[in-house]
Amino acid sequence: MLYSSKEKIEKSYDVIVVGAGLAGMTLANKMGKDGRSVLLLESHNKLGGFATWFKRPMQGSDGQHVFDVSLHGFPVGMIKTCRKYWNKDIADRIHQLKSVRYINPQFEVETDFTKEHFTKVLVEKFGVPEATVQGFFNELATMNFYDNSSMTNGELFEKYFPGRNDITRFLLEPIVYANGSNLEDPAISYGIVFSNFMSKGVYIFQGGTDVMINMMKDELLKNGVDIQMQAKVEKVLIENGKTAGVVVKGHTIKSKAVVSNSNLKTTVHKMVGDEHFSKEFVSKADKVRLNTSSCQVYMGLKPGESIPFIGDLIFTSDDKDFKTDLILSPKVGSQTFSVYYPETRPHLPPQYAIVSSSNARYEDWKNLSEEEYEKQKAYIIERALSGLEKILPGIRKKIDYVDAATPLTVERYTHHERGASFGTKFEGLEISMNIHKEIEGLFHAGSVGIIMSGWLGAANYGVIVAHDVDNYLSRLEKQTV
Repeated sequence: MLYSSKEKIEKSYDVIVVGAGLAGMTLANKMGKDGRSVLLLESHNKLGGFATWFKRPMQGSDGQHVFDVSLHGFPVGMIKTCRKYWNKDIADRIHQLKSVRYINPQFEVETDFTKEHFTKVLVEKFGVPEATVQGFFNELATMNFYDNSSMTNGELFEKYFPGRNDITRFLLEPIVYANGSNLEDPAISYGIVFSNFMSKGVYIFQGGTDVMINMMKDELLKNGVDIQMQAKVEKVLIENGKTAGVVVKGHTIKSKAVVSNSNLKTTVHKMVGDEHFSKEFVSKADKVRLNTSSCQVYMGLKPGESIPFIGDLIFTSDDKDFKTDLILSPKVGSQTFSVYYPETRPHLPPQYAIVSSSNARYEDWKNLSEEEYEKQKAYIIERALSGLEKILPGIRKKIDYVDAATPLTVERYTHHERGASFGTKFEGLEISMNIHKEIEGLFHAGSVGIIMSGWLGAANYGVIVAHDVDNYLSRLEKQTV
Protein backbone atom coordinates (compact mmCIF):
# COMPACT_ATOMS: atom_id res chain seq x y z
CA MET A 1 0.00 0.00 0.00
CA LEU A 2 1.24 3.49 -0.86
CA TYR A 3 0.23 5.87 1.90
CA SER A 4 -0.58 9.54 1.55
CA SER A 5 2.04 11.69 3.27
CA LYS A 6 -0.72 13.08 5.49
CA GLU A 7 -2.12 9.72 6.51
CA LYS A 8 -1.44 8.40 10.01
CA ILE A 9 -0.29 4.80 10.03
CA GLU A 10 -1.93 2.87 12.84
CA LYS A 11 -0.70 -0.66 12.14
CA SER A 12 2.57 -2.10 13.45
CA TYR A 13 5.30 -3.85 11.46
CA ASP A 14 8.02 -6.43 11.67
CA VAL A 15 10.47 -3.85 10.37
CA ILE A 16 10.45 -0.13 9.57
CA VAL A 17 13.05 1.09 7.06
CA VAL A 18 14.04 4.73 7.48
CA GLY A 19 15.19 6.10 4.14
CA ALA A 20 14.55 4.84 0.62
CA GLY A 21 18.01 4.83 -0.91
CA LEU A 22 18.98 1.71 -2.85
CA ALA A 23 20.11 -0.05 0.34
CA GLY A 24 16.83 0.65 2.11
CA MET A 25 14.71 -0.19 -0.92
CA THR A 26 16.53 -3.46 -1.63
CA LEU A 27 16.32 -4.53 2.00
CA ALA A 28 12.61 -3.69 2.12
CA ASN A 29 11.92 -5.59 -1.09
CA LYS A 30 13.79 -8.71 0.02
CA MET A 31 12.06 -8.78 3.39
CA GLY A 32 8.68 -8.15 1.78
CA LYS A 33 9.30 -11.06 -0.62
CA ASP A 34 10.21 -13.20 2.36
CA GLY A 35 6.84 -12.52 3.97
CA ARG A 36 7.81 -9.92 6.54
CA SER A 37 5.58 -6.88 7.13
CA VAL A 38 7.61 -3.84 6.07
CA LEU A 39 7.09 -0.07 6.15
CA LEU A 40 9.43 2.07 4.04
CA LEU A 41 9.60 5.73 5.11
CA GLU A 42 11.19 8.44 2.96
CA SER A 43 11.55 12.13 3.86
CA HIS A 44 11.74 13.25 0.22
CA ASN A 45 8.94 13.11 -2.35
CA LYS A 46 10.79 10.46 -4.38
CA LEU A 47 12.30 7.08 -3.68
CA GLY A 48 15.88 6.28 -4.65
CA GLY A 49 18.13 8.43 -2.46
CA PHE A 50 21.05 9.47 -4.66
CA ALA A 51 19.68 7.29 -7.44
CA THR A 52 17.32 10.05 -8.44
CA TRP A 53 16.42 12.53 -11.18
CA PHE A 54 14.69 15.83 -11.83
CA LYS A 55 12.88 17.50 -14.74
CA ARG A 56 13.03 21.01 -16.18
CA PRO A 57 11.01 22.60 -19.03
CA MET A 58 12.51 22.82 -22.52
CA GLN A 59 12.39 26.28 -24.03
CA GLY A 60 9.88 26.66 -26.86
CA SER A 61 8.57 23.13 -26.39
CA ASP A 62 6.09 21.11 -24.36
CA GLY A 63 8.88 18.66 -23.59
CA GLN A 64 11.01 18.38 -20.48
CA HIS A 65 14.68 17.82 -19.84
CA VAL A 66 15.23 14.79 -17.60
CA PHE A 67 18.48 14.78 -15.64
CA ASP A 68 19.91 11.81 -13.73
CA VAL A 69 21.66 12.95 -10.54
CA SER A 70 24.03 10.03 -9.86
CA LEU A 71 27.28 9.59 -11.74
CA HIS A 72 26.87 7.68 -14.98
CA GLY A 73 27.60 3.96 -14.59
CA PHE A 74 27.89 0.98 -12.22
CA PRO A 75 29.48 -2.50 -12.31
CA VAL A 76 28.14 -5.57 -14.13
CA GLY A 77 27.28 -7.11 -10.76
CA MET A 78 24.21 -4.87 -10.66
CA ILE A 79 22.59 -7.20 -13.22
CA LYS A 80 22.84 -10.21 -10.91
CA THR A 81 21.73 -8.23 -7.86
CA CYS A 82 18.68 -6.81 -9.64
CA ARG A 83 17.71 -10.17 -11.10
CA LYS A 84 17.96 -11.91 -7.73
CA TYR A 85 16.54 -9.24 -5.41
CA TRP A 86 14.29 -7.22 -7.74
CA ASN A 87 13.09 -8.78 -10.98
CA LYS A 88 14.17 -9.89 -14.44
CA ASP A 89 12.61 -6.89 -16.18
CA ILE A 90 14.80 -4.49 -14.21
CA ALA A 91 17.94 -6.59 -14.72
CA ASP A 92 17.33 -6.91 -18.47
CA ARG A 93 17.41 -3.13 -18.91
CA ILE A 94 21.01 -2.84 -17.69
CA HIS A 95 23.35 -2.26 -20.65
CA GLN A 96 27.08 -1.74 -21.04
CA LEU A 97 28.49 1.70 -21.83
CA LYS A 98 30.59 1.84 -24.98
CA SER A 99 33.35 4.28 -24.12
CA VAL A 100 35.16 5.77 -21.13
CA ARG A 101 37.70 8.47 -22.00
CA TYR A 102 40.52 10.26 -20.18
CA ILE A 103 41.67 13.65 -21.45
CA ASN A 104 44.39 15.37 -19.41
CA PRO A 105 47.90 16.84 -19.84
CA GLN A 106 49.57 13.52 -18.95
CA PHE A 107 47.75 11.25 -21.43
CA GLU A 108 44.65 10.56 -23.47
CA VAL A 109 43.05 7.11 -23.36
CA GLU A 110 39.77 5.57 -24.52
CA THR A 111 38.76 2.29 -22.86
CA ASP A 112 35.86 -0.11 -22.41
CA PHE A 113 36.89 -0.33 -18.72
CA THR A 114 37.67 -4.05 -18.67
CA LYS A 115 40.62 -5.81 -17.09
CA GLU A 116 41.85 -6.96 -20.49
CA HIS A 117 41.94 -3.45 -21.92
CA PHE A 118 43.42 -1.90 -18.79
CA THR A 119 46.19 -4.49 -18.99
CA LYS A 120 46.82 -3.63 -22.64
CA VAL A 121 46.98 0.13 -21.92
CA LEU A 122 49.31 -0.29 -18.92
CA VAL A 123 51.68 -2.52 -20.90
CA GLU A 124 51.61 -0.82 -24.32
CA LYS A 125 51.00 2.86 -23.48
CA PHE A 126 52.54 3.19 -20.02
CA GLY A 127 55.34 0.66 -20.54
CA VAL A 128 54.71 -1.47 -17.45
CA PRO A 129 55.90 -5.11 -17.54
CA GLU A 130 52.92 -7.44 -17.90
CA ALA A 131 54.00 -9.45 -14.83
CA THR A 132 53.79 -6.27 -12.72
CA VAL A 133 50.31 -5.50 -14.04
CA GLN A 134 49.12 -9.02 -13.30
CA GLY A 135 50.61 -8.85 -9.82
CA PHE A 136 48.72 -5.62 -9.18
CA PHE A 137 45.41 -7.03 -10.39
CA ASN A 138 45.95 -10.25 -8.44
CA GLU A 139 46.43 -8.30 -5.22
CA LEU A 140 43.24 -6.34 -5.88
CA ALA A 141 41.34 -9.59 -6.49
CA THR A 142 42.30 -10.99 -3.08
CA MET A 143 41.16 -7.93 -1.12
CA ASN A 144 38.28 -8.51 1.29
CA PHE A 145 36.54 -5.90 3.42
CA TYR A 146 36.89 -8.18 6.45
CA ASP A 147 40.66 -7.88 6.15
CA ASN A 148 42.40 -5.45 8.47
CA SER A 149 45.16 -4.26 6.17
CA SER A 150 46.88 -0.98 6.97
CA MET A 151 48.12 -0.40 3.41
CA THR A 152 46.92 2.89 1.91
CA ASN A 153 46.04 3.61 -1.71
CA GLY A 154 49.21 5.67 -2.01
CA GLU A 155 51.32 2.77 -0.74
CA LEU A 156 49.57 0.35 -3.08
CA PHE A 157 50.40 2.40 -6.17
CA GLU A 158 53.96 3.09 -5.02
CA LYS A 159 54.46 -0.66 -4.50
CA TYR A 160 53.62 -1.54 -8.11
CA PHE A 161 54.16 1.72 -10.02
CA PRO A 162 56.77 3.75 -8.08
CA GLY A 163 56.95 7.39 -9.09
CA ARG A 164 54.30 6.99 -11.78
CA ASN A 165 51.79 9.75 -11.05
CA ASP A 166 50.32 9.26 -14.52
CA ILE A 167 49.44 5.62 -13.78
CA THR A 168 47.99 6.58 -10.40
CA ARG A 169 45.79 9.06 -12.26
CA PHE A 170 44.72 6.44 -14.81
CA LEU A 171 43.76 3.88 -12.17
CA LEU A 172 42.53 6.01 -9.27
CA GLU A 173 40.77 9.01 -10.80
CA PRO A 174 37.54 7.17 -11.73
CA ILE A 175 37.26 5.78 -8.20
CA VAL A 176 37.82 9.21 -6.68
CA TYR A 177 34.68 10.27 -8.53
CA ALA A 178 32.84 7.04 -7.73
CA ASN A 179 33.30 7.06 -3.96
CA GLY A 180 35.55 9.89 -2.81
CA SER A 181 38.71 7.80 -2.25
CA ASN A 182 42.04 9.52 -1.73
CA LEU A 183 45.66 8.39 -1.45
CA GLU A 184 45.45 8.17 2.35
CA ASP A 185 42.40 5.88 2.42
CA PRO A 186 42.86 2.11 2.98
CA ALA A 187 43.84 0.32 -0.23
CA ILE A 188 40.89 -2.00 0.27
CA SER A 189 38.59 0.98 -0.34
CA TYR A 190 40.04 1.16 -3.83
CA GLY A 191 40.71 -2.48 -4.58
CA ILE A 192 37.22 -3.90 -4.12
CA VAL A 193 35.44 -1.11 -5.98
CA PHE A 194 37.90 -1.04 -8.87
CA SER A 195 37.85 -4.82 -9.20
CA ASN A 196 34.07 -4.65 -9.53
CA PHE A 197 34.22 -2.03 -12.26
CA MET A 198 37.10 -3.34 -14.29
CA SER A 199 35.88 -6.92 -14.55
CA LYS A 200 33.45 -6.46 -17.41
CA GLY A 201 33.05 -2.74 -18.02
CA VAL A 202 30.65 -0.03 -16.89
CA TYR A 203 26.87 -0.31 -17.14
CA ILE A 204 23.79 1.92 -17.10
CA PHE A 205 20.03 1.42 -16.77
CA GLN A 206 18.34 1.99 -20.12
CA GLY A 207 15.24 4.08 -19.58
CA GLY A 208 16.82 6.37 -17.00
CA THR A 209 16.85 6.47 -13.24
CA ASP A 210 13.21 7.59 -13.14
CA VAL A 211 12.05 4.46 -14.95
CA MET A 212 14.21 2.19 -12.79
CA ILE A 213 13.02 3.63 -9.47
CA ASN A 214 9.37 3.52 -10.55
CA MET A 215 9.78 -0.12 -11.59
CA MET A 216 11.30 -0.79 -8.16
CA LYS A 217 8.40 1.00 -6.46
CA ASP A 218 5.93 -1.23 -8.32
CA GLU A 219 7.88 -4.31 -7.24
CA LEU A 220 7.91 -3.15 -3.60
CA LEU A 221 4.14 -2.68 -3.62
CA LYS A 222 3.63 -6.04 -5.33
CA ASN A 223 5.60 -7.68 -2.52
CA GLY A 224 3.44 -6.09 0.17
CA VAL A 225 5.79 -3.30 1.29
CA ASP A 226 3.95 -0.23 2.60
CA ILE A 227 5.50 3.09 1.55
CA GLN A 228 5.07 6.61 2.83
CA MET A 229 6.99 9.54 1.34
CA GLN A 230 7.50 13.02 2.80
CA ALA A 231 7.71 11.20 6.12
CA LYS A 232 10.80 12.38 7.99
CA VAL A 233 11.55 10.26 11.05
CA GLU A 234 12.09 12.41 14.11
CA LYS A 235 13.07 9.68 16.55
CA VAL A 236 13.76 5.97 16.76
CA LEU A 237 11.98 4.64 19.84
CA ILE A 238 14.05 2.64 22.33
CA GLU A 239 12.20 0.85 25.13
CA ASN A 240 14.01 -1.28 27.72
CA GLY A 241 17.11 -1.33 25.56
CA LYS A 242 15.25 -2.58 22.48
CA THR A 243 13.93 -0.90 19.35
CA ALA A 244 10.18 -0.32 19.50
CA GLY A 245 9.38 1.81 16.44
CA VAL A 246 9.70 5.39 15.18
CA VAL A 247 8.10 8.81 15.56
CA VAL A 248 6.97 10.62 12.40
CA LYS A 249 5.38 14.08 12.70
CA GLY A 250 4.72 13.40 16.37
CA HIS A 251 2.97 10.10 15.58
CA THR A 252 4.33 6.78 16.86
CA ILE A 253 4.53 3.76 14.56
CA LYS A 254 5.44 0.50 16.30
CA SER A 255 7.77 -2.18 14.95
CA LYS A 256 9.95 -5.05 16.13
CA ALA A 257 12.99 -3.79 14.24
CA VAL A 258 14.15 -0.54 12.67
CA VAL A 259 16.68 -0.23 9.85
CA SER A 260 18.19 3.19 9.20
CA ASN A 261 19.18 3.97 5.64
CA SER A 262 20.05 7.47 6.80
CA ASN A 263 23.51 8.93 7.36
CA LEU A 264 25.34 6.88 9.99
CA LYS A 265 26.23 9.78 12.30
CA THR A 266 22.71 11.21 12.06
CA THR A 267 21.33 7.79 12.98
CA VAL A 268 23.47 7.43 16.10
CA HIS A 269 23.54 10.97 17.46
CA LYS A 270 20.16 12.36 16.40
CA MET A 271 17.55 9.73 15.52
CA VAL A 272 18.50 7.37 18.34
CA GLY A 273 20.55 9.47 20.79
CA ASP A 274 23.91 8.92 22.48
CA GLU A 275 22.26 8.05 25.80
CA HIS A 276 21.11 4.69 24.41
CA PHE A 277 24.60 3.51 23.42
CA SER A 278 27.67 2.56 25.42
CA LYS A 279 30.26 5.31 25.90
CA GLU A 280 32.79 3.31 23.90
CA PHE A 281 30.41 3.00 20.94
CA VAL A 282 29.58 6.72 20.99
CA SER A 283 33.27 7.55 21.12
CA LYS A 284 33.94 5.38 18.07
CA ALA A 285 30.98 6.90 16.23
CA ASP A 286 32.30 10.39 17.01
CA LYS A 287 35.61 9.54 15.36
CA VAL A 288 34.04 8.32 12.12
CA ARG A 289 34.93 10.75 9.34
CA LEU A 290 32.34 11.80 6.82
CA ASN A 291 33.30 11.48 3.19
CA THR A 292 33.39 14.36 0.76
CA SER A 293 30.58 15.98 -1.16
CA SER A 294 30.17 16.91 -4.82
CA CYS A 295 29.05 19.49 -7.36
CA GLN A 296 27.18 18.89 -10.59
CA VAL A 297 26.41 21.09 -13.58
CA TYR A 298 23.36 19.97 -15.57
CA MET A 299 23.21 20.90 -19.26
CA GLY A 300 20.32 20.09 -21.61
CA LEU A 301 20.32 20.58 -25.37
CA LYS A 302 17.60 22.46 -27.22
CA PRO A 303 14.87 20.35 -28.89
CA GLY A 304 16.08 19.20 -32.30
CA GLU A 305 19.77 19.75 -31.52
CA SER A 306 22.22 16.85 -31.44
CA ILE A 307 25.87 16.01 -30.87
CA PRO A 308 28.09 13.26 -32.27
CA PHE A 309 29.10 10.34 -30.06
CA ILE A 310 32.02 11.56 -27.95
CA GLY A 311 32.03 8.81 -25.30
CA ASP A 312 29.78 7.99 -22.37
CA LEU A 313 32.05 9.02 -19.49
CA ILE A 314 34.86 11.52 -19.98
CA PHE A 315 37.38 12.20 -17.20
CA THR A 316 38.94 15.55 -18.06
CA SER A 317 41.47 17.78 -16.37
CA ASP A 318 43.63 20.83 -17.05
CA ASP A 319 45.85 20.02 -14.06
CA LYS A 320 49.37 18.94 -14.99
CA ASP A 321 49.66 16.46 -12.10
CA PHE A 322 47.12 14.28 -10.33
CA LYS A 323 46.43 15.02 -6.65
CA THR A 324 43.35 13.75 -4.84
CA ASP A 325 43.31 16.78 -2.53
CA LEU A 326 43.39 19.10 -5.56
CA ILE A 327 40.29 17.36 -6.95
CA LEU A 328 38.36 18.72 -3.95
CA SER A 329 39.43 22.33 -4.50
CA PRO A 330 36.83 24.83 -5.76
CA LYS A 331 39.37 25.90 -8.39
CA VAL A 332 40.15 22.36 -9.56
CA GLY A 333 40.69 21.86 -13.26
CA SER A 334 39.29 18.34 -13.12
CA GLN A 335 35.71 17.25 -13.88
CA THR A 336 33.86 14.28 -15.30
CA PHE A 337 31.30 14.56 -18.09
CA SER A 338 28.47 12.04 -18.18
CA VAL A 339 26.84 12.14 -21.61
CA TYR A 340 23.25 10.97 -21.98
CA TYR A 341 22.24 10.21 -25.56
CA PRO A 342 18.67 9.60 -26.82
CA GLU A 343 19.22 5.83 -26.37
CA THR A 344 19.29 6.41 -22.60
CA ARG A 345 15.55 7.13 -22.67
CA PRO A 346 14.32 5.59 -25.94
CA HIS A 347 10.69 5.95 -24.83
CA LEU A 348 10.97 9.77 -24.97
CA PRO A 349 11.40 12.16 -27.94
CA PRO A 350 15.14 12.39 -28.69
CA GLN A 351 17.01 14.44 -26.09
CA TYR A 352 20.62 14.94 -25.06
CA ALA A 353 21.87 15.82 -21.58
CA ILE A 354 25.39 16.31 -20.28
CA VAL A 355 26.28 16.41 -16.58
CA SER A 356 29.60 17.67 -15.24
CA SER A 357 30.56 16.16 -11.86
CA SER A 358 33.32 17.23 -9.52
CA ASN A 359 34.15 16.37 -5.93
CA ALA A 360 33.90 19.15 -3.37
CA ARG A 361 34.38 20.08 0.28
CA TYR A 362 31.33 21.17 2.24
CA GLU A 363 33.29 23.80 4.17
CA ASP A 364 34.24 25.58 0.92
CA TRP A 365 30.54 26.32 0.34
CA LYS A 366 28.85 26.47 3.73
CA ASN A 367 29.98 29.88 4.95
CA LEU A 368 29.69 31.81 1.70
CA SER A 369 27.43 34.84 1.56
CA GLU A 370 24.52 34.62 -0.86
CA GLU A 371 26.45 36.75 -3.34
CA GLU A 372 29.62 34.63 -2.97
CA TYR A 373 27.59 31.44 -3.31
CA GLU A 374 26.01 32.55 -6.58
CA LYS A 375 29.41 33.70 -7.85
CA GLN A 376 30.94 30.31 -7.05
CA LYS A 377 28.04 28.51 -8.76
CA ALA A 378 28.56 30.69 -11.83
CA TYR A 379 32.25 29.74 -11.77
CA ILE A 380 31.63 25.99 -11.84
CA ILE A 381 29.00 26.43 -14.57
CA GLU A 382 31.48 28.37 -16.69
CA ARG A 383 34.18 25.77 -15.97
CA ALA A 384 31.83 23.05 -17.21
CA LEU A 385 30.86 24.94 -20.36
CA SER A 386 34.48 25.86 -21.14
CA GLY A 387 35.65 22.28 -20.59
CA LEU A 388 32.89 20.93 -22.79
CA GLU A 389 33.70 23.43 -25.54
CA LYS A 390 37.16 21.86 -25.82
CA ILE A 391 35.53 18.54 -26.69
CA LEU A 392 32.50 19.90 -28.58
CA PRO A 393 33.26 23.32 -30.08
CA GLY A 394 30.12 25.43 -30.38
CA ILE A 395 28.17 23.44 -27.79
CA ARG A 396 27.10 26.58 -25.87
CA LYS A 397 24.77 27.61 -28.69
CA LYS A 398 23.01 24.24 -28.51
CA ILE A 399 22.33 24.31 -24.78
CA ASP A 400 18.87 25.31 -23.66
CA TYR A 401 19.12 24.71 -19.88
CA VAL A 402 22.02 24.88 -17.44
CA ASP A 403 22.16 24.90 -13.63
CA ALA A 404 24.42 23.67 -10.85
CA ALA A 405 24.08 21.64 -7.65
CA THR A 406 26.50 22.07 -4.74
CA PRO A 407 27.21 20.38 -1.37
CA LEU A 408 24.44 22.55 0.08
CA THR A 409 22.03 21.11 -2.49
CA VAL A 410 23.04 17.62 -1.40
CA GLU A 411 22.52 18.53 2.25
CA ARG A 412 19.10 20.05 1.54
CA TYR A 413 17.63 17.11 -0.34
CA THR A 414 19.28 14.15 1.39
CA HIS A 415 19.67 15.48 4.96
CA HIS A 416 23.21 14.04 4.90
CA GLU A 417 25.47 15.80 7.37
CA ARG A 418 27.84 18.18 5.60
CA GLY A 419 26.31 17.16 2.28
CA ALA A 420 28.33 13.93 2.25
CA SER A 421 27.80 12.28 -1.14
CA PHE A 422 29.66 9.10 -0.28
CA GLY A 423 28.66 8.40 3.32
CA THR A 424 31.58 7.83 5.66
CA LYS A 425 35.19 6.81 5.48
CA PHE A 426 36.17 3.17 5.97
CA GLU A 427 35.92 3.17 9.78
CA GLY A 428 32.16 3.78 9.49
CA LEU A 429 31.61 0.20 8.33
CA GLU A 430 32.41 -1.27 11.76
CA ILE A 431 29.92 1.07 13.46
CA SER A 432 27.23 0.33 10.89
CA MET A 433 27.63 -3.44 11.01
CA ASN A 434 27.70 -3.62 14.82
CA ILE A 435 24.96 -1.17 15.77
CA HIS A 436 22.53 -4.05 16.37
CA LYS A 437 24.89 -5.39 19.05
CA GLU A 438 24.41 -2.15 21.00
CA ILE A 439 20.62 -1.97 20.73
CA GLU A 440 18.51 -5.02 19.94
CA GLY A 441 16.44 -4.58 16.81
CA LEU A 442 18.36 -1.54 15.49
CA PHE A 443 20.21 -1.91 12.20
CA HIS A 444 21.93 0.35 9.68
CA ALA A 445 22.25 -0.09 5.91
CA GLY A 446 23.70 2.89 4.10
CA SER A 447 26.68 4.43 2.40
CA VAL A 448 29.53 3.53 4.76
CA GLY A 449 33.11 2.45 4.51
CA ILE A 450 33.43 3.73 0.93
CA ILE A 451 33.14 0.21 -0.51
CA MET A 452 29.44 0.18 0.30
CA SER A 453 28.98 3.35 -1.74
CA GLY A 454 27.59 3.44 -5.24
CA TRP A 455 24.53 1.70 -6.63
CA LEU A 456 25.83 -1.88 -6.43
CA GLY A 457 27.47 -1.50 -3.02
CA ALA A 458 24.34 0.08 -1.56
CA ALA A 459 21.99 -2.59 -2.93
CA ASN A 460 24.22 -5.45 -1.79
CA TYR A 461 24.64 -3.95 1.67
CA GLY A 462 20.85 -3.85 1.92
CA VAL A 463 20.79 -7.58 1.22
CA ILE A 464 23.47 -8.29 3.85
CA VAL A 465 21.58 -6.36 6.52
CA ALA A 466 18.26 -7.94 5.50
CA HIS A 467 19.70 -11.34 6.53
CA ASP A 468 20.70 -9.90 9.93
CA VAL A 469 17.23 -8.43 10.49
CA ASP A 470 15.51 -11.66 9.49
CA ASN A 471 17.69 -13.65 11.90
CA TYR A 472 16.77 -11.23 14.70
CA LEU A 473 13.05 -11.50 13.98
CA SER A 474 13.31 -15.29 13.86
CA ARG A 475 14.94 -15.31 17.31
CA LEU A 476 12.14 -13.14 18.65
CA GLU A 477 9.56 -15.57 17.28
CA LYS A 478 11.30 -18.53 18.93
CA GLN A 479 11.32 -16.70 22.27
CA THR A 480 7.54 -16.22 22.17
CA VAL A 481 6.76 -19.87 21.35
